[in-house]
Amino acid sequence: MESTVAIIMGSSSDLPIMEKAESILDELGIFYKKNIFSAHRTPEELSAFIKEVDFNPSYKVIIAGAGMSAALAGVIASHTIKPVIGVPLSGGKYHGFEAVLSLSEMPPGIPVLTVGIDAVKNAALAAASIIALEDKEVAEKISAFRLSQKMKVLADNQALFDQKYM
Repeated sequence: MESTVAIIMGSSSDLPIMEKAESILDELGIFYKKNIFSAHRTPEELSAFIKEVDFNPSYKVIIAGAGMSAALAGVIASHTIKPVIGVPLSGGKYHGFEAVLSLSEMPPGIPVLTVGIDAVKNAALAAASIIALEDKEVAEKISAFRLSQKMKVLADNQALFDQKYM
């Protein structure tokens, strides 16, 4: 059974940021399903979807982000025992800082893993790391991904050195 990540955003305006998870998940061969549900405007539909996620063993992790409110991830976490990764988005009066504070201070018993503002790629990598605990193929792809990052930095360093001393 293929592992799946649920990506949930509060509105279509969150899509440009939340879509950035797709490139990482695609590269690592992890399936995902994107949805738009508002914690405030569509609570019944959100709850129904979380029940579907909870009872479907292919879903392993949920990534949630909503501009103007960090409530989405907390509401989701209150309805499931599956890991929830909250992505604070940069919208709003305080450019996402209030979302960081809210997500990092969930009530006891309602954990939400939190990444930096708009750091949805890190959320995707964290989701992949959770999946890799049980999936050796994903673990190997994460190792290859990290090696490619390392090689790029070393190549950039060599190019800089060559430029300076040529």
